[in-house]
Amino acid sequence: MPTPSLVRWFPFLAWPRPTRALLLGELSAGLTVGLMLVPQGVAYAALAGMPLVTGIYASLLPALVAVLWSSSTRLGVGPTALTSLLIGASLTGLAQPGSAQWVALAAWMAILSGGLQMVMGVARFGWIMQVVTSPVLSGFTQAAALLILFSQLPALLGLHESLFHWLQSPAMAAVDGAAAAFGLGTLVLLMVAKKRWPKFPAVVVIMGAAAALSAAIGYAAGGGAVVGALPGGLPHFYWPGALDWGMLGELTMPVLIVTLVSFLETASSAKVDHQKGGTRWDENQDLIAHGMAKISSGFCGAFATSASFSRSAINLYAGARSGWATLFATGLVLLALLWLTPALFHVPQSVLAAVVVAAIINLIHPVLARQLWRLSRVEAVIGVATFAITLATAPRLYWGVLVGVLMNLTHFLYQRLHPRIIEVGLHPDGSLRDRHLWHLPALGPQVLALRMDAELDFASARAIEQRLAASLHQRPQISDVCLFAQPINRIDVTGVETFSRIASLVWETGSRLHISGLKLPVEQALERAGILPSPNVLSYRTEQQALQALQTTPSDTGENSS
Repeated sequence: MPTPSLVRWFPFLAWPRPTRALLLGELSAGLTVGLMLVPQGVAYAALAGMPLVTGIYASLLPALVAVLWSSSTRLGVGPTALTSLLIGASLTGLAQPGSAQWVALAAWMAILSGGLQMVMGVARFGWIMQVVTSPVLSGFTQAAALLILFSQLPALLGLHESLFHWLQSPAMAAVDGAAAAFGLGTLVLLMVAKKRWPKFPAVVVIMGAAAALSAAIGYAAGGGAVVGALPGGLPHFYWPGALDWGMLGELTMPVLIVTLVSFLETASSAKVDHQKGGTRWDENQDLIAHGMAKISSGFCGAFATSASFSRSAINLYAGARSGWATLFATGLVLLALLWLTPALFHVPQSVLAAVVVAAIINLIHPVLARQLWRLSRVEAVIGVATFAITLATAPRLYWGVLVGVLMNLTHFLYQRLHPRIIEVGLHPDGSLRDRHLWHLPALGPQVLALRMDAELDFASARAIEQRLAASLHQRPQISDVCLFAQPINRIDVTGVETFSRIASLVWETGSRLHISGLKLPVEQALERAGILPSPNVLSYRTEQQALQALQTTPSDTGENSS
């Protein structure tokens, strides 16, 4: 048995021991995913503006590295639509798609993004991914899916000009009828197959049939756009050349966004994987593993990879139980690279576009904004703003995510600076609730009972102090102030200083300060500051003790019930 320290460095040592029954199940799942990897890899390479064979390269070594060092062993790692779009959009204007410079820049993006992910994983910074909330990610994903769709329409329909120009003056002469038939036919078949036979690798069958039909009718010989000849054999070590400071500056924001978005893709699949397996997700280990995968992809002359939600889902549906399934899938990719690349020669380019469109069509959810609006109008606005800015700033897609994150952090900070502070009253069911919301009487004619549903720190301290001061000014008859402190689970230096001022303010007005339900860390911090215990602060462990004390005579309330 490998030791825990060894497993930490080499997670694959914890995989289940191979048995005949296990390997047969893993072989079936692996072949299912592997049959999808090659055609999708080629299609996503076209989306990224890369040589088509690099999509297969990105499906081989990076997938192998990721599964060996990841805590989520059933993910389908390789090229994905969203990451490929980000690469293609980010490099637009910096080089010519498919050129040597474009390939070098894409490789650098993979290496830099992978290095950043590895550093974050080693430093245990996986939590930082939580700054991108669901509305921001949804808004960005919807916009990116639309951009992918529109980018693929010319190839899907066989247009000889840009979609924009064709829409201005539609003409059938600008449409390649055979390409449109291949593309639209493939799209319809893929959508039907996805709905009726979700576990079946229909993409490879449909692409193979399209290639056979294309060869039979002489589509390539007639000038039709096909995949063409792809180099066979294993990828060689690739060095992208030195990166000057100016170009590094151009790549900085795209690398950050690729790092963020690609790992959020991974996180969405990993959470499903671990929920089904009943295990704990180690996001930091996955950051390291997927960072290594990106670096290996860059040094193969390919582009940044991520975890595909669709391939990961199919891997789970096919019964994969461990990383052995991915090893079989990469084995199939290896066979394709060595001997099967000639079979892709006659695949029409419109078929590749259909593969991409079929993969991203499920990302488009028009009703999502309405659902968000019902849940939270502020977050719905953030999601819609992210969506609109992503579309408006294309191809610089990172502005959408950046603005969305800033808006979300601003909203978060506003909420922290304006915590929920209520005056409580006794509900007929015995609980303490917002007395104004529930139309409850005060706990007493001369009692002010407040509860702040937040931590007592630099963000919330001013709010509770101002609320208390305003209430005492408006109601000078107050003789007892009670703070129900159960929700306060943390206090910082500013909070301690504010608590001291609150105690002084209540005492100077001739009132008594009661504290109910202080949590131990908060109480210990106040004791270290010398504020507690104090004859001017009456503390109670439970709400019931505080309520009983507030209902007694002034002479009785002097007894500390803690």
